[in-house]
Amino acid sequence: MNMTGAGGDHIAVFGAGVMGVGITALALGHGVPVLLVDVDPDKVAAASGEIRGHLRQAQLMGALPDVPTGELTTSESPDGVEGAIAVIEAVTEDFETKAKLHAEIAAAVAPGTPRITNTSSIPVAELAAALPHPEDLVGVHFMNPPSLIRTVEVIRGPQTGDAALAAVKALVERLGRRPIVVEDGPGFVTSMLLHRMINAAADLVEQGRASVEDVDALMEGCLGHPSGPLRTADLIGIDNLVDSLRVLHERTGDVGCSPSPLLLRKVAEGEFGRKTGRGFYEYARF
Repeated sequence: MNMTGAGGDHIAVFGAGVMGVGITALALGHGVPVLLVDVDPDKVAAASGEIRGHLRQAQLMGALPDVPTGELTTSESPDGVEGAIAVIEAVTEDFETKAKLHAEIAAAVAPGTPRITNTSSIPVAELAAALPHPEDLVGVHFMNPPSLIRTVEVIRGPQTGDAALAAVKALVERLGRRPIVVEDGPGFVTSMLLHRMINAAADLVEQGRASVEDVDALMEGCLGHPSGPLRTADLIGIDNLVDSLRVLHERTGDVGCSPSPLLLRKVAEGEFGRKTGRGFYEYARF
């Protein structure tokens, strides 16, 4: 695997956290060069190894095509982003953080370059209203891990242009995913359904009505959920989940989106799920 020198057909990914690394691995595994940018030098230093782990897992599960792996460049600055065919933002679920970064991206790339926000809850319209060339902004909600989940929610904001939407759909298909376009609004479709379900599951455990394991077993065995909502929370990252729930609660007033006290305790105690080795379950750390 060549880990340097993104080519001229590259995309740029901003944010070397869980989702940024996962999206980068998905692109590389489909032969697309990537410039991965993060201002945190520790995240940049760890990214290459984490990406290799994602690629190994996906290859073992037969989830990647038989093509040469794309080239990866990592950077702590956005130099080179102007040459990307598309830019994907995958930073924390905070409006101010995303808006500031997207303003910088918009200033660096040519008008007409698709700018993608990987958001789970913030309406595209809110970000677009704060940015130049809002017609180039599209929401794409990749699920974790991106290399194993083959369907992707694509969000068309009210100002999203036809050209940007078509380009993003084509990119998603190039990455071997199935894009499903939905209209804009807090949480779109997947988060409004999934996050409220996870929140309700945590409340049931908090009330002592069932254990973590029993809630997940019932959802798997009776309702066909593939992993159970609380194990899914560990995969998403409980900290990320709480951030998204707060966004949904603020924007909808839905009490079902007010984060469960159990979720808030997990975050306060640093139990974020798989990435910290402990959440609702315990995980081996390597």
